[in-house]
Amino acid sequence: MLLREVVGAADAVSRTASRKAKVAVLSETLRAMAPEEVPITVGLLLAKPRQGRLGVGWRSLAAERDHARDATLTVLEVDAAFERLAVAAGTGSAGRRQGELDRLAQQATAAEWDFLSRVILGELRTGALEGVLLDAVAAAADRPVASVRRAAMLSGDLGEAASVALFGEPAALDDVGLVVGRAVLPMLAATASSAGEAVAAGESSVEYKLDGARIQVHRDGDEVRVFTRTLADVTHRLPEIVDTVRALPVRAAIFDGETLALDDDGAPRAFQETMSRFGSESATAVALRPWFFDLLHLDGRDLLDEPLHVRQAELERVAGEWRIPAVRTGDPDVAEQTARAALAAGHEGVMVKAIDSAYQAGRRGKSWLKVKPVLTFDLVVLAVEEGSGRRSGLLSNLHLGARDPDGVFGPPGGFVMVGKTFKGLTDQLLAWQTAHFPTIATARTAHTVHVRPETVVEIAIDGVQRSTRYPGGVALRFARVKRYRPDKTATDADTIDALRALLRG
Repeated sequence: MLLREVVGAADAVSRTASRKAKVAVLSETLRAMAPEEVPITVGLLLAKPRQGRLGVGWRSLAAERDHARDATLTVLEVDAAFERLAVAAGTGSAGRRQGELDRLAQQATAAEWDFLSRVILGELRTGALEGVLLDAVAAAADRPVASVRRAAMLSGDLGEAASVALFGEPAALDDVGLVVGRAVLPMLAATASSAGEAVAAGESSVEYKLDGARIQVHRDGDEVRVFTRTLADVTHRLPEIVDTVRALPVRAAIFDGETLALDDDGAPRAFQETMSRFGSESATAVALRPWFFDLLHLDGRDLLDEPLHVRQAELERVAGEWRIPAVRTGDPDVAEQTARAALAAGHEGVMVKAIDSAYQAGRRGKSWLKVKPVLTFDLVVLAVEEGSGRRSGLLSNLHLGARDPDGVFGPPGGFVMVGKTFKGLTDQLLAWQTAHFPTIATARTAHTVHVRPETVVEIAIDGVQRSTRYPGGVALRFARVKRYRPDKTATDADTIDALRALLRG
C-alpha cells in the first residue's frame, strides 16, 4: 500500500468529529492492506511505530529538505527506514540517522513528510485514537468489538490483534491469551473529586497513588522482564527490580505496580529522578524500589477475571513486603484519612478500587478511580502555534510563561517559559484565541505567532518537574486550560518561584 493512502485516511479522520465516519474511513483502509502492512499502518495511525523510539528529535525533522513530486513511497519502505533509524547506534550513528532521514524525506511528498514527522514525534493528533481504530478493526474483519479488544489487551499490541482478526482463522482471535513474558496493556483509572465520594459506591481498596513510573513485571522461572506503561522493555535498566522479583516465592507471575526513588528519609524523590533510570543505562546512582498493587497471573493461574480482593490476597501472600500501602474500607471518613496520609507522605493522592472488580486490561473504567489534588496557576501566553488536523486554520498550542519579577532568568519583570499545552481548549476558546492573538502579535515564524505577554490564562497541572529545556529549570506536568482570565493583568500572574517551590528534592 502507498503511504499516500494512509495519509489520506488520516486526513479524512482528522476532518470529522463523527466517530462513525472515522471508523468507516479506517476500516476501508484496513481492508485494502496486505497482512504484513496491517501492524505497520496501525502503528503509524497511532503515532506509535512498531520500532518504538527512533532517536529523532524535532530539530532533525525541521531541517529544510527537498521532497518528491509524485507519491510513490510505500508503507513497507517507511517501515524499513524506521527500522534502520531504530538500530542506528554507536560511533557515527548521528550521521547515519541524519542520512536516513534525508533519504526518506526525498522519497516522500511534502504532505507525506509532514505526516511522518508527526508520527515520529508522537504528535499526529488525528483523532484516530486506539478506541476508534479498534472499532475499525472489528468492522473491517466483521468480528465482535469485545473479541478484538480483549486480544489487543492481552497481546499488548493492537497491530497484532488486527492482523489476527483480519487474516487469522476464525477461532484465532479468541485464542489470544495472557502469556507470561509478553506485556499486557495496563488497566487505567477514571477520576473522582474526593476519596470519600469514590468509596460511596461500596467497599473499596484505597491505595497510595505514587508519583512514580508504572511497571509491569513478568517472571517465568529465573527469567524476569520489566515493562513500562507503554510496554517498552526496560529490564536491562532496572536490575534491582529484577532481583527483587526473582527472590519472591513464585515460579511464574505477572505483577502490576509502580516504582520510584526514595531519599534518605524515605520520602519520594522528584519524578524526573525516577524517570532518569528509564532514559539512560548509565543512570544507576538512583536506586528504585517497586510497589506492587495487582497480580495478573500466578503459577499457571490467570487472575485477570478474578475479583480484586482475590488478586490482592494472593499478592499479599507472595509479595506482601512489596505491596503498595492500602486500606480496605467502605467508610468515606477512613478513605479521606488515607488520602491525607498519602499526601502528607509526599505522594500524589490515592487510588480507590472496587474490591469486586476484574482487571480490565487497557480499559479506563469506573471501578478504578484516582483522587489527587489539582493545582491551578495563572500564567501568561507568550506565543501560540497553528493547529493541525481538525484544528487546521486555528491557533492552538499555547506557550506559557510565569512571571520573573526579580529578573533571575531574564530581564526584571519579564516572563520565563514553563511549558506548552493544547489540552482543554473548547471549540469556543479555539475560535476566540484565533481571533484574539493576531491582534497582539509581535512576530511570526513558520507556524508560531509570538504575542505581547498580556493575556492571562488559568492552567491546571498535576505538578512540575525539573527541566533543562526551559531557562527557569521547571516544566509543567499535564497542563490543561481551565479558562482565560480577562479580569487579571500580567502583573497578577504567578511567579516562577511559586512553580519552583513545587519541586521536591
